[in-house]
Amino acid sequence: MADTATLGARPSAPGGLLDQLGSIVGGHHVLSDPDLTAGHETDWTGRFTAPTPVVVRPRNAHEVAAALRACAQYGVPVVPQGGNTGLVGGGVPRHGEAVLSTTRLADLEPVHQLSGQVTVGAGATLAAVQRHVREAGYDVAVDLAARDSATIGGMVATNAGGLRVLRWGPMRGQVVGVEAVLADGRVLNRLSGLPKDSSGYDLTQLLVGSEGTLAVITRVRLRLIPLFTDRVTVLLALQDTAAALRVLALVRGSVPSLDSAEITYADGLELVHKHLRLPAPFRTRAPYPVHLLLECAAQRDPADDLIEALERSPDLLDSAIATDEQARRALWAYREGHTDAVNAEGVPLKLDVAVPLEELASFEQEVRGLTAHHAPGARLVLFGHLAEGNYHVNILGAGDSDAQLSDAVLRAVARRGGTISAEHGIGIAKARWLSLTRAAVDLDLAAVTKRAWDPDTLLNPGVLFSTDPA
Repeated sequence: MADTATLGARPSAPGGLLDQLGSIVGGHHVLSDPDLTAGHETDWTGRFTAPTPVVVRPRNAHEVAAALRACAQYGVPVVPQGGNTGLVGGGVPRHGEAVLSTTRLADLEPVHQLSGQVTVGAGATLAAVQRHVREAGYDVAVDLAARDSATIGGMVATNAGGLRVLRWGPMRGQVVGVEAVLADGRVLNRLSGLPKDSSGYDLTQLLVGSEGTLAVITRVRLRLIPLFTDRVTVLLALQDTAAALRVLALVRGSVPSLDSAEITYADGLELVHKHLRLPAPFRTRAPYPVHLLLECAAQRDPADDLIEALERSPDLLDSAIATDEQARRALWAYREGHTDAVNAEGVPLKLDVAVPLEELASFEQEVRGLTAHHAPGARLVLFGHLAEGNYHVNILGAGDSDAQLSDAVLRAVARRGGTISAEHGIGIAKARWLSLTRAAVDLDLAAVTKRAWDPDTLLNPGVLFSTDPA
């Protein structure tokens, strides 16, 4: 596959490095056997894979710092890796780098009831943090379908968005502090969580979206949201994307408890039915072109407000509604099952993009046309976060047309004033196209920043930059 790293001879780490890493983290947490490193060498898509000489699993910032200093001593670059749920090749080795796994950095500190904040280890999974803070009456603002494996550090490093951005914003809006280790082993500690602090540059926010290229995030302080007691979920059948946008505008303007708005299409739902064997969501078995899933959350039942708003829409073809958790999960399965269903069909070309909402309906049609033109036999599956104009473009069976399709779709995004990465990051998959949506001054400042934080390009070389800053 075009984006898969070339697999040559397996790289080997200097013997002295393995011994030194073992003395830092313990021998059981230094993996060099190919059978043990394999799970760290391929990303979630299966498109990006290459061997690593060693995986090191530190327990705290002190061990991270010592491990980075050891790798720097031997001239071995390092790829920081969390739950390895990335989709753009930014968290797996490419040219013999060591992998620094953060999964043991999983501490969950007590919830601060007065401030509504919590500090957690970068390796803690989203699901673990959700369970932890819900016991204290709070919740995490960002939610993802990959919650059981995605780690908080990785979510910060990629500025993850997910299912609730329309109400709460992406990870950038939730991060009030970080602890991170620079390439030279120095530790940056900004964990006070003060809501007001205007003393100079905000280095915390600079690390959000940095994709492991500036420092290894070890702890994160999060702003929490209330744990809502009542939720209502509806799945709506509609004629087209324009209708979905009209419904979104209607509900968004009158129902402040709107939490999620997810769009899917008939071809994607067909795959979900096939692989998850779910029942039809509506009484009629006739396929509908578009499905819009909306969820509202509040401290009192928001169902009446949502129903009242939807009754004013002339666009609804059919609907299903649920208020109890089991029934709501059943409706969510039609959306969250898309990724697994697509992957079950093969290794897709995945593009995570966003365009202004005014452009979304015509962009959908353009993507379908581009796919048919460049890869007539390919299968396109679109789904995503409607309120942010964020499509996950999945193309199965593109074959040798992958690069042409990527170029065509990303250029179409740029022409419409969009972004080539809405929430998955740039990684190595999109580095060559970053200049489409970032001016030369942006790229120059990014390169200067990279050199200041990591002058020897020890951390995640090749990520974000098509060529590493000299």
